[in-house]
Amino acid sequence: MNTLVLSYIFLITIFWVVYCEEQYCPIDNPEDCIEKKEDNIYKKDLNKQYIKYYNAIEEAQKNYKICNNTNNGCYKDIIINDLKPFKKKGISKDLINIAKTRGTVYQIIQGKLYRQKDCMFPSRCSGIEHFLLKLAPGLTDMDLVINVRDYPQSSKHFGGPLPIFSFSKTPEYYDITYPAWAFWEGGPAISLYPRGLGRWDEHRVSLDKASKNTLWEEKENKAFFRGSRTSSERDNLILLSRKKPNLVDAQYTKNQAWKSNEDTLYATPASEVSLEAHCKYKYLFNYRGVAASFRHKHLFLCRSLVFHVGDEWTEFYYNAMIPWIHYIPVSKDANQTVLGELIQFAIDNDETSKKIADRGRDFIWNNLKLSDVTQSWKNLLKKYSKLLTYKTTLDKSLIKVEGKERS
Repeated sequence: MNTLVLSYIFLITIFWVVYCEEQYCPIDNPEDCIEKKEDNIYKKDLNKQYIKYYNAIEEAQKNYKICNNTNNGCYKDIIINDLKPFKKKGISKDLINIAKTRGTVYQIIQGKLYRQKDCMFPSRCSGIEHFLLKLAPGLTDMDLVINVRDYPQSSKHFGGPLPIFSFSKTPEYYDITYPAWAFWEGGPAISLYPRGLGRWDEHRVSLDKASKNTLWEEKENKAFFRGSRTSSERDNLILLSRKKPNLVDAQYTKNQAWKSNEDTLYATPASEVSLEAHCKYKYLFNYRGVAASFRHKHLFLCRSLVFHVGDEWTEFYYNAMIPWIHYIPVSKDANQTVLGELIQFAIDNDETSKKIADRGRDFIWNNLKLSDVTQSWKNLLKKYSKLLTYKTTLDKSLIKVEGKERS
């Protein structure tokens, strides 16, 4: 073979080595190399487009430590922070008397539970009493003012802190966060759940079964939402769904306030969808309602990736869950472009999406059992009772709460 031919072969070899180096493609198959080169260019473009999301995930992972839930350790910070305003001066009888006008009055006296005669939402009171009755024999005497409305009551903009228990709040309120009544009874009632969501222990079982029946690879590769129009924050996702139905299936259902199609953004109301049927989709959106959303914990058990919208309204366990570790955070003001990009990011990064979905599911499954909810109530009430500066005596206007049989 003459020198000219050898030189030509050498130059060709160098060309393909340099051209294919990044793809590690075989030198004897250059057409394969071109294919991979084009693919790599596409991925580089994706990397540039999604760099802010990759950075957010990297930052979250760098600072993430799995919480130790021994003795409810994952939720100790919320108790400490909520009781902090009362730590210096304690909780006086005068504070309790002021708070009484904004909630339902309870007493625990000698291991027995008492409540004011009237309750604004009887099923919600019943959901609370399930836990209080179980714990009362092991607790000291105390007065409690428990808010069973959706909205918190002790605003930081109007007066000092009041010892009022609420299930959900924003940073603008002093209310003491307690585990919602809906873990047992009194959750939102719709046609599919006429008695309300309730019975978290039963939903855990049914949702776990549904998630196993539809593996990640078998789920529909789109985002999903069903719910009524309790907040306009949901509108952009609904409108995006109408433009890009292959990307997201989001529709409004009726609620008690529905009067016409105007209340569902000029569309016929969609049928309600069971929680278990949500598990068919890879990506599930959670929006707040009037306050925090009761469906939040349920969605994670689908082993689907949860897009959690907004960070103001929280329940007692929210702060133990970390954005980009357990779920994808979404601004409440996200427009259709941002929503579409976030969904597409999840689709284009399937392995990452699955990891976040799995971590979210495992957190709820391992750390939010009904026993964890009971333990959180117990820890909260024990620490709260130590702040009372007076001796609690029985208010004879209250009625004794008796336990009711329920399987």
